[in-house]
Amino acid sequence: MAHFVIMGCGRVGLSLAHTLDNNGHSVAVIDQDDRAFRRLRSSFSGRKVSGIGFDRDTLRRADIENAYAFAAVSSGDNSNILATRVARETFHVRHVVARIYDSGRAEIYQRLGIPTVATVRWTADQVLRRLLPEQTIAGDYRESSGRLILAEVAVHEAWAGRPVADLEGRARVRVAYLTRFGEGMLPEPNTTYQPGDTVHVMMPVDRSDEITRLLATAPATEVN
Repeated sequence: MAHFVIMGCGRVGLSLAHTLDNNGHSVAVIDQDDRAFRRLRSSFSGRKVSGIGFDRDTLRRADIENAYAFAAVSSGDNSNILATRVARETFHVRHVVARIYDSGRAEIYQRLGIPTVATVRWTADQVLRRLLPEQTIAGDYRESSGRLILAEVAVHEAWAGRPVADLEGRARVRVAYLTRFGEGMLPEPNTTYQPGDTVHVMMPVDRSDEITRLLATAPATEVN
């Protein structure tokens, strides 16, 4: 079980908090308005923290120093990005995600290494993919026999600068496409993985857990 910090107790934050709480995780929800916490069900076992989500003291009260992941899902783009940067750069939270409304700014955020989810393609499930990258994923497409699945996978930041072919060799998969700065691209053999890239692979269903673990781990010094 892990500790998660969520900034914003609107509909999305509420859904995330309840889902993580249901799964037995420790959850802290931050919101500037105490009245927002009334939306949480009475059985919610997590922490309710009043304050500004990018304030360091507020984050400490939410136990950010022990957080496995942080999600900024308030109604303000700037607040979400700032809070996410503080969580990552000051408190070194590895798994972060920010909700944005202005999808045109996505490229800037991706260059900062901040995974973002734009409102136009928003679902709580997409955020959970980034907060819980090692979890089994449902996949975007299954071929007719049910043996192969096309799915988004989390790739450890230490793969940055390595050719996509190295990822394929390590996990024995095919990288179908990358999403970079909000745009899909077909990788060439010498295409390198960059921080912020979203990687979609075609893989056998019965190896999906093994593959997600391999790619979420830093590569060895030499990759065969």
